[in-house]
Amino acid sequence: QVQLQESGPGLVKSSQTLSLTCTVSGGSSTVRYYGWSWIRQPPGKGLEWMGVINHDGQTYYSPSLKSRTSISRDTSKNQFSLQLTSVTPEDTAVYYCARWAVITMATRLYDSWGQGTQVTVSS
Repeated sequence: QVQLQESGPGLVKSSQTLSLTCTVSGGSSTVRYYGWSWIRQPPGKGLEWMGVINHDGQTYYSPSLKSRTSISRDTSKNQFSLQLTSVTPEDTAVYYCARWAVITMATRLYDSWGQGTQVTVSS
């Protein structure tokens, strides 16, 4: 079983950079494809996909966030990280890391989620 856990500061000042790390343990050798994703949920709103880094190190970002978002990985530590620059209170949300897995053509899902971490951006 793959397990993910977010870590990082829960309070960030406006205009600063939000930095979070997801630590991955366990895993699966049965998936055809997987990507390491960051997803967030602002208060009272739905989930917002932010971006992903895949097994080849390729990154993809939400068009609305790509100018401020960077996802990286450290394979030696089994970690991947999120940096979101120039934050405002609108970036206050619960931030999740999750694994997107393509197991078969008909079975595609986020098969593992972190518990989420609350990040508040102060004004």
